[in-house]
Amino acid sequence: MELYWQEHRVGIRLILKEGDQIVDLGGVRQTPRGFDAFAKTFGYEPGRAEKGIGSLLEARDFVESFTPWDLYGVDPSMEVEQDIRAIET
Repeated sequence: MELYWQEHRVGIRLILKEGDQIVDLGGVRQTPRGFDAFAKTFGYEPGRAEKGIGSLLEARDFVESFTPWDLYGVDPSMEVEQDIRAIET
């Protein structure tokens, strides 16, 4: 099982990968006003998205703070890889 950030055509995405299954857990994109970030949820929770965050690192921390991987029963001790992976072709 892998938990990592990956480049995406409009920013970066937080990915959970187990075997061939890939799940998008959240994302960050840069805008003229800063960074927009969101964490995946199974219900409507407007607090899991924020606009105008000051830096990419702060936006990543925002998404990770919600531990969206918990929705999939991932081991709580698992950590997100800090390097951002390139887009897979």
